[in-house]
Amino acid sequence: MTGLSRRQFLAAASSLAAASALPLEALAPALAGEAAALPTTGRQGIRMAAAPSSATAAAAPSSLQQTILQGAVQKGSYRTLVTGPGEPYLARLDVLGRAASANRAASRRSLLYLGHLSDMHVIDAQSPGRIEPMIEQDHSAWGSAFHPQDPLSPHVIASMVKSMSDLAFSPVTGAPMGAAVVTGDSADMHSTRELRWYIDLLDGLSVDPRTSATFQGVQAWAEAVWAYRPGDPAGGSFGDYGFPTLPTLLDEAIAQPVPSVGLPAPWYTVYGNHDTLLLGTFGLDTQLRGLAVGGQKSYTVEATASSILGGYAASTGPLQQLLDSLGIALGLRPGFRSVPSDAGRALFSQREFMEQHFATEQYPGPVGHGFTQHNLDSGETWWKADLTPSVRAFGLDTCNQVAGPDGAVPDSQFQWLRSELEQATREQKLALVFSHHNSDTLENRAQRPGQTEVLHGAEEFVAMLLEYPVMVGWLNGHTHLNQILAHKAPGGGTGFWEITTASCIDFPQQQQMVELVDNRDGTLSLFTTVVDHAADAVPGSGGDYLALASRSREFAANDWAESPLMRRGSALDRNTELLLPAPFDLSAITDAALELQHLVERTRILAHSARSGGTDAAGAA
Repeated sequence: MTGLSRRQFLAAASSLAAASALPLEALAPALAGEAAALPTTGRQGIRMAAAPSSATAAAAPSSLQQTILQGAVQKGSYRTLVTGPGEPYLARLDVLGRAASANRAASRRSLLYLGHLSDMHVIDAQSPGRIEPMIEQDHSAWGSAFHPQDPLSPHVIASMVKSMSDLAFSPVTGAPMGAAVVTGDSADMHSTRELRWYIDLLDGLSVDPRTSATFQGVQAWAEAVWAYRPGDPAGGSFGDYGFPTLPTLLDEAIAQPVPSVGLPAPWYTVYGNHDTLLLGTFGLDTQLRGLAVGGQKSYTVEATASSILGGYAASTGPLQQLLDSLGIALGLRPGFRSVPSDAGRALFSQREFMEQHFATEQYPGPVGHGFTQHNLDSGETWWKADLTPSVRAFGLDTCNQVAGPDGAVPDSQFQWLRSELEQATREQKLALVFSHHNSDTLENRAQRPGQTEVLHGAEEFVAMLLEYPVMVGWLNGHTHLNQILAHKAPGGGTGFWEITTASCIDFPQQQQMVELVDNRDGTLSLFTTVVDHAADAVPGSGGDYLALASRSREFAANDWAESPLMRRGSALDRNTELLLPAPFDLSAITDAALELQHLVERTRILAHSARSGGTDAAGAA
């Protein structure tokens, strides 16, 4: 196949320079190096600069170079973290069903390289709209209500964004990142402030966690003996476990704005259950909405259960809810402390979740991040987008609107996706599906009285996807662990891969890069690369965002009510090459079209590097 001619290349470079505001004399050599790296024939002399090789890109930090593991016990049962050896890619043939060509690495070409984030759980730990004391009632059942690392969540997201920016070029092929996707649970407790923090951090803006002069929350209050209080953890379960005394930690957490380099490629998003219901499980009542922006925060399980969650009891009427609200507002209910009220903590509606994604930076874009004006006009919460000329993505909303953390696929989306996959088949587009829930958690059919729409479970959904060979990958989250499942069509047909990534709140605080590769032998490969956020395994003594992110990961590794190491998944769920048959003759995707796609993607990355004041991995050297 023939790639771009010199004339076509120069025309493309000129257009990209004008669009990106980068000088042509600097952009053209960098782009020429990218073009030269592609394994194509018929090249017409474009050799102006060295391209970033896959070996260079592989030097960017990822779990290919090192892993982060639990170390020795330091005090009580508390463990610090250590680094271990990196993990190579493991080939999985479950879907392909036969041996793979030993020569595929010599001829492969990248169709799309993207970042996958999920379950970021950005937390405003000082918000009175949180229900942290419920952990005292049952740590294992209410563990997501409180984590010792809650105040450090913005720092972790900034650290993860830095890792993805550092991995702007594929460690497999050297191809530039084309897109990123967020598969839900971005705002932990439905707060508009949490929602804005997540969007701004991905966009490359700093966020300011100082919502009051001093930290106002349960971790600073001696009365909340059930919480991890870093100034003096003695007397509670966290102190007994061995959590360290860190007198300055809460001050450091809010001392300065958290900077972010931003993602180097356009990013897209879908709803998670935490973006839909309170704690991803309960509906949002009027009393809670008032509490979230008010000046009283609970610190006992009795106050939380009776005054905050009381509205969910069938015996609680409107009058009692009103009396509870007045009692809290006037400071007459025990178990509450006064905090600064803040209208910025308002709980967002389903429509407002979409609307906030239109209040975004032009770069990396796109405005709406998957949602379009049609979504705002119609109320539909699902979308489609072409990530490249050959790869089409479908973002679903699998969240239950009534109750419960798990989800299902409403029939409206089920039938829409079926129709879209038929169209993708006709147009020879490779299809990726993005959702929050995975095939282990698509069985929640809770409905309000009078609702009649069919809610499809995992078995029906997977069976439908298997009808379309262009369907190659399903990316999701929800369970906070790394897991990869093979879905093979019955009767020896093709199939697809389901790829679940971990979270940024629970250990191992990992996300992933995914690359779709044409092996030019009638097969495709999906490469998954597990990404640790950029902070060191061992926390430093400073209070910068990376040191605080490192401390968060160490805390997460000491969650005794969970099994932190289990969430890493097996070796077959981390760094993998997932092979499957090509659904059509991929030579229809020309080398010239791929070169142009990569030039556009590389230009975005170079412009991102210029805006952030640095250079991305394998950048414009």
